[in-house]
Amino acid sequence: MAMQTVGVVGAGTMGNGIAQVLAASGRKVLLAEASDDLLQKGIGRVAGGLDRLVKKGKMTEAEKGDLLKRIQGTTHLADLAPAELVVEAVTEEAEVKLGIFRKLEAVTRPEVILASNTSSISISRLAASTKRPDRVVGMHFFNPVPVMALVEVVKGELTSEATVATVTALAQELGKTPVTVNDYPGFVANRIVMPMINEAVYALMEGVATREAIDTVMKLGMNHPMGPLTLADFIGLDVCLAIMEVLHRDLGDAKYRPCPLLRRMVAAGLLGRKSGAGFYTYAEG
Repeated sequence: MAMQTVGVVGAGTMGNGIAQVLAASGRKVLLAEASDDLLQKGIGRVAGGLDRLVKKGKMTEAEKGDLLKRIQGTTHLADLAPAELVVEAVTEEAEVKLGIFRKLEAVTRPEVILASNTSSISISRLAASTKRPDRVVGMHFFNPVPVMALVEVVKGELTSEATVATVTALAQELGKTPVTVNDYPGFVANRIVMPMINEAVYALMEGVATREAIDTVMKLGMNHPMGPLTLADFIGLDVCLAIMEVLHRDLGDAKYRPCPLLRRMVAAGLLGRKSGAGFYTYAEG
């Protein structure tokens, strides 16, 4: 098993899920966050997910304890120095990610692969902030990470075939199905699904149908597991907006213009499940 020690930057929804699947594969995980509070919340979410597995009989208490011991938290990126690969999973903002990559360039060995879990931002742009563009790659997991099988392996303009092969093999060892895609805005998944969500928001804003009707049409008519508005709430409306803005700006096509209702909801703090309200409301727990 290659890559015995892997770093993860960001302990949020995606980062803690990535840390969990890496630790479940027997690897040591160095999990970094900006503050101890955010770090403990992230590790707490991992523990909560494992508790549910224990209750279902899919994991023992001993196995849970062993997995959590393999996740070592830190608030200092320099502590990721021993990692053989680092996965960045911070907020979907280009300047924030660029700052992280510049810091990782300084604290990790030159041969270490730097991967980003970005869902839309250019891998080539992130790679250009380092002196190892051949070792920068996209490793786009899907939420919830422990459940979803797909990983988009995104090849930047200068990403080497060896790097793609290494990350592809790692994804397979994690029990995932890796698919190699080229570095275009939104890659494949979000270039297709986000405009669908955006159009559903337009349909709601224009009064074409109610939220329930829109979701039901897509579930029963298109056999989707959940409707686009429910999916938007699950992903986070702020994340949906950020991806649509990348598509609109980088592809330069008006068809990717974010719906004004989506912008208003994000401005109002209606972000979906994580804020307790979006297109639907959610009770705590």
